[in-house]
Amino acid sequence: MNERDIRNLLDDVKAGRLSRRAFVQTMVALGLAMPIASQLLAGAGLAQAPARPAAAPTRRGGGGQLRTLSWDAPNLLNPILAVGLKDWNACALFYEPLSYFDPAGNVVPVLAQEVPSLQNGGVARDGTSVTWKLKRGVTWHDGKPFTASDVVFNWEYTADPTTAAAGIGVYKNVKQVEALDSHTVKVSFTQPTPYWFVTGQIIPRHIFEPYKGAKSREAPNNVRPVGTGPYRFVDFKPGDLLKAELNPGYHMPNRPFFDTIEVKGGGDAVSAARAVLQTGEYDYAMEVGGVEDDVLQRLEQGGKGRVTIGFGGRITHIQLNQTDPWTEVDGERSSLKSVHPFLTDAAVKGALALLVDRAGIQEQILGRLGQVTGNFLNNPERFRSKNSRWEFNVEKANQMLEAGGWKRGADGVRARDGRRLKVVFQTAINAASQKMQAVVKQAAAKAGIEIELKAVPVTTFYSSDPGNPDTYTHFYADLQLATYVMGPPDPGPLMRVFTSADVATRENKWQRYNVWRWRNEEYDRLYRQAETEMDPVKRAALFIRMNDLVVQSGIVVPIVLRAKAAASSTRLRGIEHNVYEVDFWNVASWYREG
Repeated sequence: MNERDIRNLLDDVKAGRLSRRAFVQTMVALGLAMPIASQLLAGAGLAQAPARPAAAPTRRGGGGQLRTLSWDAPNLLNPILAVGLKDWNACALFYEPLSYFDPAGNVVPVLAQEVPSLQNGGVARDGTSVTWKLKRGVTWHDGKPFTASDVVFNWEYTADPTTAAAGIGVYKNVKQVEALDSHTVKVSFTQPTPYWFVTGQIIPRHIFEPYKGAKSREAPNNVRPVGTGPYRFVDFKPGDLLKAELNPGYHMPNRPFFDTIEVKGGGDAVSAARAVLQTGEYDYAMEVGGVEDDVLQRLEQGGKGRVTIGFGGRITHIQLNQTDPWTEVDGERSSLKSVHPFLTDAAVKGALALLVDRAGIQEQILGRLGQVTGNFLNNPERFRSKNSRWEFNVEKANQMLEAGGWKRGADGVRARDGRRLKVVFQTAINAASQKMQAVVKQAAAKAGIEIELKAVPVTTFYSSDPGNPDTYTHFYADLQLATYVMGPPDPGPLMRVFTSADVATRENKWQRYNVWRWRNEEYDRLYRQAETEMDPVKRAALFIRMNDLVVQSGIVVPIVLRAKAAASSTRLRGIEHNVYEVDFWNVASWYREG
């Protein structure tokens, strides 16, 4: 489609012959990102404000207490050092980004005065810079003004390798972040950059500057947040309970509605769902997608709450460690200087991919909360490969192992060159995940692979503590069942996890997401090319090739696309279930009816 065709479609929207939604869907099908399609509409004078709740609170405060559950309890309140949803979500009570993606994939300003675009001059036509105008009159919870200097600091803090921030890769192609004035920030890139959203939740310079770099973990405010958000910090017991109160100086009028908020941790997903749906003891429970669907449906019959689900890019998969987790090299397990004794073998990797009963897992465990897939990258649809195939075939797995020289011993377990085919398979404690483990173990046994199951407490598994050996980023096991979250409606951040630069090591305090320790020059080249490819169709093709390369390498076995699911009281209003952001992304607009 050329420029004239696009202009004709815009004319159809103006004349009422084509809806805005149909225009966006057409552009997305051609490989254009949702935000860019929306910018085309805005540039033609066809912008539409994001849909908001029909009713909303008319005053700040007076709503009493909001009681929420995060069974995977937060233990860190610094969004830049966090590596899991539990912490990012809790941080959203206090910290805010320049912009969010709304449920439709549109970019909405938060700390920004407006969203940069080609039309308003915020986005350079050559893709090498973006300029943000910041909202004025915003203050931190301690009364200090929020300024461009804070945004610049977040780049300095995150991009400093000694800070050991997991998101350092976001700034890899950023040449400079500069304050043009007190409320204008320019981000310059080293090359044309089609996906220019590089800032997350903003932390204050005046609080964290003394702890930039190697002292980042020592900051007292890592657990005592001072942000710009709708709620102020009151108390925090990591892994247990977080309390916050209304921010009387919040920059949005008539927000927030609730006077206080409580985030209770611990327990499990089933008990969290029950406390909202059946007993009504709590108002909201996040991340209940780990509950088996038939259980959720029974709990919903209690009539006190409802379950909301949505599919974005969350992918539940098995990870194959490419390094040796059982041997220390220079004092480091799963070291890049080691090679796994058999998970780099094509026969073993191929067999494991054949031993996952995806259909059974979806039908018997996840129901409406899962969609079977052979791809790691599934959404938006234009990035979904049609080349991936999957099957569950124990007989073929046996043939593959036999051909690879893995022979059964007297105990039925295969071995080659004196090495038994035995693995430790770990995941976070969760009923659905542990049942998936059991399904794989049963099939593997029929193929002569012995699996020892390990279940790690959720708060430990997704912890960012570099001293904790049981985190998923340490990956001190052979296999690991995990769910990676895509976040924004663009594959760049998700697919960065397979780049060589994103390998988790002791040097970076295991604050990276390439926990496979997989390094592939072709993949790195494709990713670098996608970072600068401005043609959306060509860019989509590059990500499809990356997905295919990862799946064919055998280092990952995709199982299901997982739903983001939450339980909420029938009286709770203003919630916009958003697969692109954390649950509390619009908590300032939540209110209770009646």
